Amino acid sequence: MANGSADVRKLFIFTTTQNYFGLMSELWDQQLWSHCLEINNFLDDGNQMLLRVQRSDAGISFSNTVDFGDTKDKVLVFFKLRPEVITDKNLHDNILVSSMLESPISSLYQAVRQVFAPVLLKDQEWSRNFDPKLQSLLSELEAGLGIVLRRSDTNLSKLKFKEDDTRGILTPSDEFQFWIEQAHRGNKQISKERANYFKELFETIAREFYNLDSLSLIEVVDLVETTRDVVDDVWRQTEHDHYPESRMLHLLDIIGGSFGRFVQKKLETLNLWEDPYHLVKESLKAGISICEQWVRVCNHLTGQVWQRYVPHPWKNEKYFPETLDKLGKRLEEVLAVRTIHEKLLYFLPSSEEKIICHPRVFEPFTGLNPVQYNPYTEPLWKAAVSQYEKIIAPAEQKIAGKLKNYISEIQDSPQQLLQAFLKYKELVKRPTISRELMLERETLLARLVDSVKDFRLDFENRCRGTPGDASGPLSGKNLSEVVNNIVWVRQLELKVDDTLKIAEALLSDLSGFRCFHRSAEDLLDQLKLYEQEQFDDWSRDIQSGLSDSRSGLCIEASSRIMELDSNDGSLKVHYSDRLVILLREVRQLSALGFVIPAKIQQVANIAQKFCKQAIILKQVAHFYNSIDQQMIQSQRPMMLQSALAFEQIIKNSKTGSGGKSQITWDNPKELEGYIQKLQNAAERLATENRKLRKWHTTFCEKVVVLMNVDLLRQQQRWKDGLQELRTGLATVEAQCPLAWQSKWEGPEDPLQYLRGLVARAVAIQNWVDKAEKQTLLSETLDLSELFHPDTFLNALRQETARAVGRSVDSLKFVASWKGRLQEAKLPIKISGLLLEGCSFDGNRLSENQHDSPSVTSVLPCFMGWIPQDVCGPYSPDECISLPVYTSAERDRVVTNIDVPCGGNQDQWIQCGAALFLKTQ
Repeated sequence: MANGSADVRKLFIFTTTQNYFGLMSELWDQQLWSHCLEINNFLDDGNQMLLRVQRSDAGISFSNTVDFGDTKDKVLVFFKLRPEVITDKNLHDNILVSSMLESPISSLYQAVRQVFAPVLLKDQEWSRNFDPKLQSLLSELEAGLGIVLRRSDTNLSKLKFKEDDTRGILTPSDEFQFWIEQAHRGNKQISKERANYFKELFETIAREFYNLDSLSLIEVVDLVETTRDVVDDVWRQTEHDHYPESRMLHLLDIIGGSFGRFVQKKLETLNLWEDPYHLVKESLKAGISICEQWVRVCNHLTGQVWQRYVPHPWKNEKYFPETLDKLGKRLEEVLAVRTIHEKLLYFLPSSEEKIICHPRVFEPFTGLNPVQYNPYTEPLWKAAVSQYEKIIAPAEQKIAGKLKNYISEIQDSPQQLLQAFLKYKELVKRPTISRELMLERETLLARLVDSVKDFRLDFENRCRGTPGDASGPLSGKNLSEVVNNIVWVRQLELKVDDTLKIAEALLSDLSGFRCFHRSAEDLLDQLKLYEQEQFDDWSRDIQSGLSDSRSGLCIEASSRIMELDSNDGSLKVHYSDRLVILLREVRQLSALGFVIPAKIQQVANIAQKFCKQAIILKQVAHFYNSIDQQMIQSQRPMMLQSALAFEQIIKNSKTGSGGKSQITWDNPKELEGYIQKLQNAAERLATENRKLRKWHTTFCEKVVVLMNVDLLRQQQRWKDGLQELRTGLATVEAQCPLAWQSKWEGPEDPLQYLRGLVARAVAIQNWVDKAEKQTLLSETLDLSELFHPDTFLNALRQETARAVGRSVDSLKFVASWKGRLQEAKLPIKISGLLLEGCSFDGNRLSENQHDSPSVTSVLPCFMGWIPQDVCGPYSPDECISLPVYTSAERDRVVTNIDVPCGGNQDQWIQCGAALFLKTQ
């Protein structure tokens, strides 16, 4: 085969070379190379196994060896499977073709990773016949090549290691793995620490990206936000050398690529034209959200936040993930196609639905995968959409009038009108329907113009007021004034922006649109100016406060951490609440995209450094200042020693040899130890208080249980409960002062108290028996037998009021020693009264003689409730109103009764005359 052009072997090599390197036919002289020695050796010599083709600036060259320096250019390699002469018969059975890009390591790694490892390790047939040891070696080879490629090891390539060398970083997981490897294999300790820091930051999202395909679309929507926070933290960190900008740019790009491929893979599992609309809609919306969110993240971080971040500013132009953005727009178009079809079906009568039935209407998209976006598929997609629009055109004509009638019915309601246009916006965008709805769209534009005017008026009325006031910005929770005002105006900006978007999408062809657009843009500029003014005013105020020691914004590392106030004795921490607010403001304003002035940021960094310790100390101070309110009043003496010990630690906040120097913020080791001592003392005090309160609660519960015991029928239960109470009191008696024990109702001797309790319980049982026999009020009653005699008298008052048909307030309580009370509807006879301070014979009071007892019994009397306008048994002038107490201690009044005294009431007041019930 003397003629090279007729030699099919050479034609194969020439054609493959021309296609691979993209050579133009007129510049590719095959005749010139038909007698090339290297080509002839490869084809005609069975021992020559390899032919290398390389394109450089000098042109195309052929060789039978591969040199190390070949890696700088694109290389195409033909090599034989068997050592044979190549003929036209074994041409396609014995020649393998491989390309080499960047480096032999990269080419080998990708070949193993993309081709051979999946076939030999994942394919069931091949993996079953492949030796396990070889499988393990292949896996190790892939991992090892990946490590070498990511590190660009100097032992295996001519390239020195550089962090901005990202040729081996193809996925986010590769980037995360890079820092893991650097943390273990770095050359210097500081490099290892830095790599480990980045590794820990990336761990937040590493697992999700490694298992990305197993996540749902909704989960990845959340992952986008998490990823944003992580890359922001990586860029902003200042503890180590900055993250390289070129590396971050590459990371943002491959993250966007991963998100795009994930969305495509998930949506390819659906039949976007035939699956239920709600399912397709939700999936497409999630996919669109993923694309749009990451595009916004990249724009916001590289276009605003990082460019303004002084410690590590972004120097390049903002990064825009164009491919992901266009994928999102393609998904929006797919969703619009399905949505238009659903809306048309909604308006068309069932008899006409065949016009846009599924098989026919989506026929233009047959054989076209809409989620596979690239420049080559775009013309095919546009052609399919154009055919689709022609198919649905008749249906649009039919429903345009119906949609017009529907909107006309609700156009008087601005909110309903707007909702209707939003609901059917895909239809309204259609040229045919848009023309039909010209009047309705004009009405909508007028409504939007009014909305912008309302937004402007609301802003102008509120912008100078105080947040939360009727004339001020709307108030949010946990926001300072400056942050609240900025958040409020941002919300207004969003409303105006949404209004603009609606108008741009549906009304841009109307004559009044430009005027509306200018008005809305002017308002947006005004809102943004207000927002900036708020931030500038805040910056000036803070920087002014930094020079004023009384502002609470100054914290000196060498200052005392806390001290007792000499005026009120309260414990104060030298870390003001204003500093805490400043930290929150700096964090929130940074998140809102503002660049914090360096001086303020420096103070915030110092405050942040001590914030953790300050919060703990403030908790301790709050405990110390409020512990007295947590104690039971009668138990305070029991806590005295622990409280004094706690106070002593606070007063002696010294450190160093001999305890001569004060503990300050800039001494972290001593500060941590001191805080630990304070926390331990506070915990001991709190534990002791909880224990004493528990004792108090336990005794209360036991007494309540005893009060519910039937002493006549459950005597053993009573004795057991009483014994438990005595045992408990005996346990704490040595630790508890009498002041606390005396708080229990009754005498200090529990036995005496319980005897009185039993006596009352037995007496009440008798009262119950008499009441059941309806003889209670005809008997002589002893009020001392009751636990609450005042309750009994009040019940008698209510019963009397019902009997006489009058209100309880129109009755008065009287007593008589003259005989039965005729004026009372329900009179009772009372005994068991005692008198102190004078004597009483049933007719009138008299002074005690020198040998008279201090307390005397009072004769039984009749008592009852009578109307206010009815005269009692005694004239007011000859009586004195004496209180009736429950006991001689005079600590609780039961009632007051008029006792005849013969006049001169002051005499009996001076002698301290009073009645009380006898002791049970």
